[in-house]
Amino acid sequence: MNPQIIFFIPLAIVAVATALGMLASRNAVYSALNLIVNFASVAMLYLMLGAPFIALAQVTVYAGAIMVLFLFVIMLLGAEQANPQNQLKWQKPIAILLGIVLLVEAVILIFFGENVLPGTATISPDFSDPFALAETLFTSYLLPFEITSILLLVAMIGAIVLSRRKGKSDRPPVITGEIGDVNKKQTGESG
Repeated sequence: MNPQIIFFIPLAIVAVATALGMLASRNAVYSALNLIVNFASVAMLYLMLGAPFIALAQVTVYAGAIMVLFLFVIMLLGAEQANPQNQLKWQKPIAILLGIVLLVEAVILIFFGENVLPGTATISPDFSDPFALAETLFTSYLLPFEITSILLLVAMIGAIVLSRRKGKSDRPPVITGEIGDVNKKQTGESG
C-alpha cells in the first residue's frame, strides 16, 4: 500500500467529519472549533501535496487570524446559540436538494466520467518556494494585493459599525459604591 494513502485516508476522514460537525452543531463556538480542526487537516493535505507555503498560510491566516476573529465576534455579540425563529421554512429543503444534486454530480464524475479531468501538468521546481511566491506577489500582483487588503479593512469596519447597538453609550457604565458596600458586608463593618 502506498504510504501517502495511509496518511491521506485519516486526514480526509477528519476533514469531512469536522466539516459535517461544523454544519450540524447548533452551538456557534463548537462550529468554529470544528472549523479550526478542518483547517488544520486541510493544511496537512497541502503538505502532502508538496505545497508548504499554502499549508502555512492555511494555518496562520485561516486557523489563526480569521478563526480568532470569528470566536471574538461570537463571544462579543453573544451569538453562541442559533436562533431558529429567524430561519425560513424553504431553506432546509432547498439545501438538502442542492446537497443531493452535488453528491450525484460527484458520483457521476468520479465513476462514470472518462477523460473529464485534464492531465497533470508538470510543476516547476520553484512552485512552492516562498521567496519566488513573495517576489511574484509583491511585484506583478501588488495592486490586487493592496486592493484586497483595503477591501478586507472596509468589511471589518462595516461589521463593527453594523454590530454597534443603537441608543447605547460608547462607554461602559460606571458602578459607584457597590464594591465598597460588598467589602463592608464581608468584614462586618456598618456604614
